[in-house]
Amino acid sequence: MTSEVDETPGMTEALGYEQARDELIEVVRRLEAGGTTLEESLALWERGEELAKVCRRWLDGARARLDAALAEETSDEADAE
Repeated sequence: MTSEVDETPGMTEALGYEQARDELIEVVRRLEAGGTTLEESLALWERGEELAKVCRRWLDGARARLDAALAEETSDEADAE
């Protein structure tokens, strides 16, 4: 198996959104290019799934922050009336 795919457990969670996204793009590119063994392809697929989860968590967190800010703004406007 390639060391490019192997990651220390817990390292994925420490990635920022842009890092995870960029690595996910590279994983997809490698899978689409083909030429890897079945084991390498499976490892890439699994890494891609983990990276996608990291991206989803970041995006969900950003959405929650935006929703909270908008709710606070709406509440402040209602209080001002």
